[in-house]
Amino acid sequence: MNALHRDLARLVAEAERQGLARAEQDPYRLRFHLMPPVGWMNDPNGLCRCGDWYHVFYQYGPFDSTGGVKHWGHYRSRDLVQWEQLPPLLYPDQTWDLHGVYSGSALVEDGVMYLYYTGNVKHPGDFDYVTEGRGHNTALAVCRDGVTAQSNELLLENRDYPAGLTCHVRDPKVFAYDGAYYMVQGARTLENRGELLVFESRDKRHWTHINTITTPDAFGYMWECPDLFELNGQWVAVCSPQGVEHGRDTFQNVYSCGYFPLDGDFRSAYTLGAYREMDTGFDFYAPQTFLDGERRLLIGWMGMPDAPYENPTVAYGWQHAMTVPCRCDWQNGRMLRYPAAELEALRRGPVEAGDAAVFDLELTDCAKGGLVIRDSAVLEWGQGEMTLSFTGGGAGRTVRHAKVGEVRALRILADTSSLEIFVNHGESVLTTRYYPRPDARGVRFTGKGKVRLWEMGSLTIKR
Repeated sequence: MNALHRDLARLVAEAERQGLARAEQDPYRLRFHLMPPVGWMNDPNGLCRCGDWYHVFYQYGPFDSTGGVKHWGHYRSRDLVQWEQLPPLLYPDQTWDLHGVYSGSALVEDGVMYLYYTGNVKHPGDFDYVTEGRGHNTALAVCRDGVTAQSNELLLENRDYPAGLTCHVRDPKVFAYDGAYYMVQGARTLENRGELLVFESRDKRHWTHINTITTPDAFGYMWECPDLFELNGQWVAVCSPQGVEHGRDTFQNVYSCGYFPLDGDFRSAYTLGAYREMDTGFDFYAPQTFLDGERRLLIGWMGMPDAPYENPTVAYGWQHAMTVPCRCDWQNGRMLRYPAAELEALRRGPVEAGDAAVFDLELTDCAKGGLVIRDSAVLEWGQGEMTLSFTGGGAGRTVRHAKVGEVRALRILADTSSLEIFVNHGESVLTTRYYPRPDARGVRFTGKGKVRLWEMGSLTIKR
């Protein structure tokens, strides 16, 4: 631990001590989602299960609710319901990450977490920080006790990446497969095309670029936060492409987030299928998956970079959250995501529709209909489309459209200031923050359907 690390750790602890009481006075503080104790949260990082513990790291700006220099904040849990907040595991305290410990992933072997991340350095000078002036360094921190990093080393820097790229190479996702280790990174070329770089290693430290995954025609200028995994026999390449042209019911957000089915071999010859968005709500970006035994779990950032809308929580010194953990499945040529079964442990007694505020709702036999949540969010569906809009409390959010086909089942997880809407057991999902009056309650239905409604309890957070 160097002197800068000690100073930063002390400053973070003091910021949390001073700011937490203020943050917890916010009526929009969430009950069953992970949030930053103070300051800013974005991308989930290093998601994994190591021994008995689930670990959720995240981009954390403890000193500034609108951003700031990033650390890796840290929560862990044995059951996805009772959580412990730990001090940040990674601080911007190395020469290769002085301006931010950016996103990355975890590889778990023999009870050890190998944490790969992007170290951000902005060199002083008159630079655009896209084609020059930025160091995006791939680094490895090793954690053996689940709490602190015992080592940190630089693995790759700009000169080690393929030719023809900008300084934007980042977000390593690492996994073991077929007797070797593989890393995918998001990249932006000098021609402003997004792509995924594939690296191979035999020792987790020395990496060779072996392939590049991209589309025949340009599809956005940067592919952030990549993931690559096999799901029920189908390989899937996930990314968050920036710069895709917007449509009425596609690519409605500032940046998209979705996946390509990948056929063939990601290490050599491959074919990408049609890109499909993972979420058509206002607030979902940079998801990451990990294996938990036989199931693959996903958590996303419940936010959106550079969005034109706002989060009133900034007034209380914090911003953003994680989505609930979801299980991923591959069915009928598409990836589904649905809340992990552990979330049902938070269900309390049934609640009447007029009293609902923080709830878990299941609706079946509902081909056409609508509902209004807390006199704020309006959801309408029929004739193959679902629309999410607001009569108030959108904080700048307006309307989102989703092609959903026939609606057979609907599940809504409603927290104090968020909605996660799962259509047909996760065929389509809409995630959003919203800000109804704190005293507003109730769900009003139109159309037909069978409804079950439970009040939701709160996650347990040990600090």
